[in-house]
Amino acid sequence: MKSEKFFHQGSILKKLLYICRKDIKDMTILITGASGFIGSFIVEEALNQGFDVWAGVRGTSSRKYLQDKRIHFAQLDMHHPEKLRSELLTYKAEMGGKGWNYVVHAAGATKCLHREDFFRTNSEGTKNFIDALRETEMVPRRFVFLSSLSIFGAIREKPVRRPTADNPWIYSPILLSDDPKPNTAYGESKLAAEHYLKEQQDFSYTILRPTGVYGPRERDYFLMAQSIKQHVDIGAGLTPQEITFVYVNDVVQAVFKSMTAPKAEGKAYFLSDGEIYNSRRYSDLVQQYLGNPWVLHMKLPLCLLRVVCWVSERISHLTGKMNALNNDKFHILSQRNWQCDIQPAIDDFGYAPQWSLEQGVEASICWYRQEGWL
Repeated sequence: MKSEKFFHQGSILKKLLYICRKDIKDMTILITGASGFIGSFIVEEALNQGFDVWAGVRGTSSRKYLQDKRIHFAQLDMHHPEKLRSELLTYKAEMGGKGWNYVVHAAGATKCLHREDFFRTNSEGTKNFIDALRETEMVPRRFVFLSSLSIFGAIREKPVRRPTADNPWIYSPILLSDDPKPNTAYGESKLAAEHYLKEQQDFSYTILRPTGVYGPRERDYFLMAQSIKQHVDIGAGLTPQEITFVYVNDVVQAVFKSMTAPKAEGKAYFLSDGEIYNSRRYSDLVQQYLGNPWVLHMKLPLCLLRVVCWVSERISHLTGKMNALNNDKFHILSQRNWQCDIQPAIDDFGYAPQWSLEQGVEASICWYRQEGWL
């Protein structure tokens, strides 16, 4: 029952508010990547807000979290432009010759065996989608693109201050004015997609760059919880690491607030919960909400972690199966500074993170247990 309180917090009030909003009536929205972790939550919120919801999926996508009968499905092949245009025209006809009012592009690849696959999906797929929306005259009022803090890579890694009781953090936050220097294929592919989007004329967009997103249905942080349940917690590197997180519901909040905000048009924003954490905070909370099992906490030197990731990636290529550790993952784990400045999002569209790390981890562990994952 406690987890239901977390998942449906404020939902009754939201529904009452949206019933009174006449401007939302008959509004259509397409969410690509709708079967994914973040996408499925965006779909749920769009339904709560009274949108006519279209879930963009692939033919092979699971629809486990897309069971609501109000959902329309749009199968979109973003790898083949001609087929994609044909698909869009079909859905346009179903909507009476109109396109979607809003499009949230949450589709993307976060794990790939080969470097070029990131670009095929994240860069070329996004380009094909934007081009197809133009060619079919289905350009939306606002196109919200879910990018990533990873496009900036390991910048601002040198300490700028000594830790004090009032401010224990030694690095400075990554700023929107900084030059991106992605150090992963994922980050590079997302940055390339951003560049193409920014080149568009008469195409209203907003880019959101969340830091580490966690919550129910998420699998990467789940692996950490699973490891801790098995009494092992492995950290990366021996030097200080300052990490940020954002709960999935706060990402969803940012999507809908930015989507209609005039100030957010043509801009990009970082998303986090507004706090900074040391490298142990998340795992300590997981351990707490698992009932404090005994845990062996280890920190691998980065040189050893690099070898482990290299071997794991070679095994992946030989077996054709993705492993959790690879070259991209090494760079993510070894990055020391994940601070980012969310003030522009607060100022421009009223972004207001609601979920503390403590609340979010507790809700996640409750869900993992209810679903039999843990």
